[in-house]
Amino acid sequence: IPSNGSLRSPARSYIYQKRWVKLDADYLRYFDSEKDTYSKRLIPVSSISRVSSIGDQKFEVVTNNRNFVFRAENDADRNEWIRTLQQIAEERKSKAPERTSMSLATDSATELADKSGFLELRGFKHKLFVVVAGDKVFLYKNAEDYRLRIGITYIEMNVGNVKEVDRRGFDLTTPYRIFSFSADSEQEKEEWVEAMQQSITEALSNTEVAERIWAVESNRFCADCGSPKPDWASINLCVVICKRCAGEHRGLGPGITKVRSLKMDRKVWTEELIELFQQFGNMMANQFWAANVPPSEAISPTSGSQERRRFVIAKYREGKYRHYHPLFGNQEELDRALCAAVTTSDLAETQALLFCGASVTCDTGDPQCPTPLALAERSGQRLQMEFLLHNKTSGGCGGVGHGVGQSSGRLLSALLCCAEFSRRWCTLQDGVLSYYENDRNTVPNGEIRVEEIVCLVNNPLHAHGIESTFEVYTEAERLYLFGLESPDSAQEWLKSIAKSFVHPRAEELLALDFERLGRLHYKGGLTLERAQEGWFALVGSTLHVCSEDGRRQEPLQLRKLQELCEYPCPAGRSPWLGGRCPPAEPRCAGRTLYIQGERKLDFLGWVHAIQKAAGSSGNTLLEQQMTESDVPLLVDRCIDYITQCGMGQGIYRKSGQNSKTTSLLEMLQRDARRVRLKEGEHQVDDVANTLKRFFRDLGDGLFTRRWAPDWLRATALEDEEAKIGKYRQLLAALPPVNRATLKALINHLFRVQCFSGENQMNTHNLAIVFGPTLFQTDGKDYKAGRVVEDLISHYVEIFNVNDQEMKKQQDEITAIMKMREASSSGTQQAGDFICTVYLEEKKTETEQHVKVSTTMTAEELIFEILDRRKIVMKEKDYWSCFEVNEREEAERPLHYLEKVL
Repeated sequence: IPSNGSLRSPARSYIYQKRWVKLDADYLRYFDSEKDTYSKRLIPVSSISRVSSIGDQKFEVVTNNRNFVFRAENDADRNEWIRTLQQIAEERKSKAPERTSMSLATDSATELADKSGFLELRGFKHKLFVVVAGDKVFLYKNAEDYRLRIGITYIEMNVGNVKEVDRRGFDLTTPYRIFSFSADSEQEKEEWVEAMQQSITEALSNTEVAERIWAVESNRFCADCGSPKPDWASINLCVVICKRCAGEHRGLGPGITKVRSLKMDRKVWTEELIELFQQFGNMMANQFWAANVPPSEAISPTSGSQERRRFVIAKYREGKYRHYHPLFGNQEELDRALCAAVTTSDLAETQALLFCGASVTCDTGDPQCPTPLALAERSGQRLQMEFLLHNKTSGGCGGVGHGVGQSSGRLLSALLCCAEFSRRWCTLQDGVLSYYENDRNTVPNGEIRVEEIVCLVNNPLHAHGIESTFEVYTEAERLYLFGLESPDSAQEWLKSIAKSFVHPRAEELLALDFERLGRLHYKGGLTLERAQEGWFALVGSTLHVCSEDGRRQEPLQLRKLQELCEYPCPAGRSPWLGGRCPPAEPRCAGRTLYIQGERKLDFLGWVHAIQKAAGSSGNTLLEQQMTESDVPLLVDRCIDYITQCGMGQGIYRKSGQNSKTTSLLEMLQRDARRVRLKEGEHQVDDVANTLKRFFRDLGDGLFTRRWAPDWLRATALEDEEAKIGKYRQLLAALPPVNRATLKALINHLFRVQCFSGENQMNTHNLAIVFGPTLFQTDGKDYKAGRVVEDLISHYVEIFNVNDQEMKKQQDEITAIMKMREASSSGTQQAGDFICTVYLEEKKTETEQHVKVSTTMTAEELIFEILDRRKIVMKEKDYWSCFEVNEREEAERPLHYLEKVL
């Protein structure tokens, strides 16, 4: 920032208001205070025509349409502001003659807008004119200010997240503020959300490659329509194109033009490819492809989709406007000339020969260098090699991949849309999967370049009416379905293809018996600004991840995900799938992972597969969604709700409504993550009944069929210490999930009996209810109740509960009892809640239990805690209150006047 400081700006001609003012290369902005992120007003530097002194401490900023008067703290500050503003304004003017009429058009906010219109924004009386432009969202008071480009503020979308709230409302959330918008209709809202999601995608992309390629003058404008700052390219045609023309290029297929993003497909942009684009440039490419374009057929930045499509087809597929090589039509001479050209630095000659019919794989007649690529390599022509590599399959299909694995055999293959399979002879050689009419044919029906494969799927047996099938997804949004009659042969093919397209850094994933394997983009941890590429393998309910630098990350146990949600799809990109994962180690914080596919088709398959793997799949404990402590989420949800709302009379003795219990159990078993039990919506007795029914119908039971008889026989031991020892021995023998679930349940029942004075459910009564339920005996064996009674009575000894754990439980029980006593005596107002608050860090010694009323603000809570701890606030001390969610993986600061509850 060249300059910033405190100035007074006049709200009217006779009133000055103190503002914090910032000046950067693009805008002069002023804020309410130095701490604010979003301005009250922004003035584009490009619109400033003059800056002059108008008296003591005052100066005037004159724009094309409006004047702004500022007053500094002193004359020295004023002079510094004037000097800096004049310097920047002069720099902009001096550069103006160098800019073409096309680049001048980009100064207009109208030309840059991806989406614009009126929206309601919470906190403003009138609708604002909102503009989504590139990687920013601009707010204007009205359309006239938008035309003049005098705005309120702009929002950098690299820190933004968009979430739909209701039928017409959506929130744009940043770390500094939540902007709550409301559109005129549901359709309008969806369009705004899509535009902002696209803006976020652009903001998180990398501009380094684009900046280097734009350094060449002709690359700053689309090779087809002339739009400024094109951020897409055809890597085999060596042309830089805009987003709209890129969409038409994709329609031609990868055999003609291979479209990649300058900002998002970082893995493609090797140093050689960047140099090729810098040396080639749109000018050289168009001297060949657009040598004879009639003015009546040329397109412009404002051309519609049909005009673009017609032009792109004529230019590249038909070659209608190209500059024909003198050897056109003479195949032998074209091939001979190509072999000579690739040994030189004449890329223009190579381009003309190649796209006029020369074969990139022609026979050179040199046994040492049998192809033009080999000749270029021997001659040290790196850029010729790069150009040949990207055009190895131009005009057709197939290509070169990472792998060198070779296989051939007889497969059944077909596109998924075909009604029946067609028998084809297939080969995998030199990174190309080819399929032929039969094993005698030499010309393939089609080819798949392994480097264009983004995902492999190993289907369950007989999924498509054939013993074994697998799917191949490519970058061109194509899905191929292959099948074999032998599972062993299918596995051999699957592993061979996987080895060919998976990067060597991720080869360890090949040892897994994967159901789905592919490359995806993801963000996580502290690197949410940009997405990186990773290799993912789904095995059962475990997702294995290998990052782009080859590091194998801790596998994700999908059934332990704390949250799983799909984010809306920006235009032209795949949607994001977000998941919050439990900590890999007990003391580590959980992590949030965002995943995005290469293309929409394969990503939708990933979404479905991950959602299925993250859900419950049966009625045994191991098949349930889990908490990080290996307790079924269903059990955890029910216990939490009953602890908070149902410690009163009749708990576990009253039966809930059968229909509601059945419905609730089905919802929780389908996806417990999405179920939020709320007081008023769900009755305590229904929830209690749901918990009992879950254990009663649990496959293999909580104590397991193998060990349940031993638990029952242990009750016959008369020596109490011997019996406790036997229980501990049997507890250790249970599977980890059963052991953790049993501890959680007995812990809950231990708490319930602490309130037996209120609920009449002492240890014996609880045992009568839960004994037959947990052992699934239907009351036929009294020893079941004896086991449960012993477990509750000796909970601390059997489950080895340490002092710290016991103290925490006692504190929670005490807090609940105090809250109930206050509630019953009428001294506690409705809505008061006992909250646990930690001072600066989460430690036992910093823990405080505070009664929080519905009216308590964050400021009041802070003073309450500081007063309890006898901490004296100093003049420059700043204390903040943070709200942390129950899993401790996300937090947000509360405004000091915001209510805590």
